[in-house]
Order: sequence, then structure tokens, then C-alpha cells
Amino acid sequence: MTTRSLTTLFPGGSYFEGPRWHDGAWWVSDFYTHQVTRITPDGQGTVVAEVEQQPSGLGWLPDGSMVIVSMKDQRLLRLAGGELSTYADLAPYCGGPLNDCVVDDVGRVFVGDFGFDLMGGADIRPTTLKRVDPDGSVTVVAEDLHFPNGSVILADGTLVVGETWGNRFTAFTIGEDGSLTDRRVWAEFGPLPTGSTVEELAPQIVVGPDGCTSDAEGHVWVADGFHGRVVRVAPGGAIVDEVAGPDGMGVFACMLGGDDGRTLLIAAAPDFFEHTRAPVREAVLVTTQVEVPHAGRP
Repeated sequence: MTTRSLTTLFPGGSYFEGPRWHDGAWWVSDFYTHQVTRITPDGQGTVVAEVEQQPSGLGWLPDGSMVIVSMKDQRLLRLAGGELSTYADLAPYCGGPLNDCVVDDVGRVFVGDFGFDLMGGADIRPTTLKRVDPDGSVTVVAEDLHFPNGSVILADGTLVVGETWGNRFTAFTIGEDGSLTDRRVWAEFGPLPTGSTVEELAPQIVVGPDGCTSDAEGHVWVADGFHGRVVRVAPGGAIVDEVAGPDGMGVFACMLGGDDGRTLLIAAAPDFFEHTRAPVREAVLVTTQVEVPHAGRP
């Protein structure tokens, strides 16, 4: 593990997710305060949206408007001119809360869902990846994914999807029409876990991919939601670098940004459970510096 100093950028959250670097600033969702915040490089935050049903993944369309995942009602929202509107209703396609997303260069949004009621203790089930086209239509583009979570589009156009309960990243080729082909395992950290409950599967997770970001060497930095760290993953699954979270906290998302793309933002909190995170403000965003700059999307 490389020893790096961590600098606190923004404290006092409930549970940060979906961090992005866009237009010279950081942007992040806070699950349990229901806020999306723009944060300047010196740590000054401005709330840009309130999402009652819990914000998550963020992105921008070619016209400059922002898309925000609304988790509990399974909608994709559009923020334009300071006003929120429904961009797409994905409820008919989801087995659980809507989750993270990535937007391609023509404005197609790829988004996953939990597949089951995690906070309610339901059995774990595979689910699908959805594509939302610029006209707001929804298409299921991949099935049998084990909690599709953080996703990136590498600089070469490959879509890479983290499967939190699958011990792996899965890759796809994006067709001209937005279809996904050539499904393959991009990185494998261990065998596909067996069982149907959190208690059964959790001990089998070697790396539980959560929020992630890609760099100019085609590697992926990913938050390991089970082991309090971010790791830099090479194609195939080799872990070539690792940064521990602050103060022994869990780490649930990360993003490369800054003016030169070499600032790694890390979203940390003691855990992710709504009943423990919602009443307190212990989540924090911290930064560190890395050698290889950002590339790809988001």
C-alpha cells in the first residue's frame, strides 16, 4: 500500500456518493440529507438540488443540464435552469433502489439498481443495467448483474460496470445504437459468491466494487465498500495501488479530478446503513494526489 497523506475537503455529511469533477468543481450526492452539492477546490459547498427520494449517481447531458439518480422512487431527474424534472421513470425496470450511473458522449445514461431491498434485509438477487436515451426512453441492455454499481466508460469507449456482490468488473462494447455487446469479465477478484443473504455473501467478497473512476492508463480506481480502501485495478484484476480510508472509515466512492486530473477524491463514512448514518454528520470527503491523471467518463 502506498503511503499518502489525506486532506479533508468537505466534512459533515451523512453519506456521500456519486462524486464527480465537472466544470472546475466537485459535485456530490448526500444520501440522507437528500442534497446534491457543488464544492469548490478550496472546500466551499453550495447546494444545487434537493432530492427527496435520495440522490445518487450524477452526470451531464450534451446540452449542459445535469442528470441525478433519485433512488427510492427509481427516477432519473434532470436539473436545468435551477428546476428539477423527471427525465425518465425506471421503476418498471427495477428490483430495488436505482443506483449509480454513467453518461456517454452522446447523452445516453447507463444506470443500474440494487435488485432487492438492501436496507430491509431482503435476499440478494441479480438485476439489470438500463440505458436511458436522449428522448427519455428506457431499454434494458444487460441482465444477470450482481448489484451493478459504479461504472466508467474508458477512454477507448469500453463500458466497465462494477458488480458489488460479484467480486468483479464486467465490460461491454457500446454499439453505435447504444446496444451492449461482447460481454466479458474485465477484472475478477475472486469466485462469484454463493448464497442469498448479506451474511452469507459478505465474507466471500475480496473486493466489493462501489463508486469508481478511470485513468489515462486504462486502469480503474474503485472504492472497495467492504474493506475501507480505494484500489487501483489493472485490466484482469491485479491491484497495483491502494489507499486506506481516513480514521479506519469505510470508503464508498472515489473520483479523479482537479485541474490536472491527478486529485483523487474519496468519500468515506463509518458505514452505509440508513438508520446509523441519517441522524449524524460523520461522513467526509478527503483528497490525495496520484501520478496518472483522469481519462474517460464520468
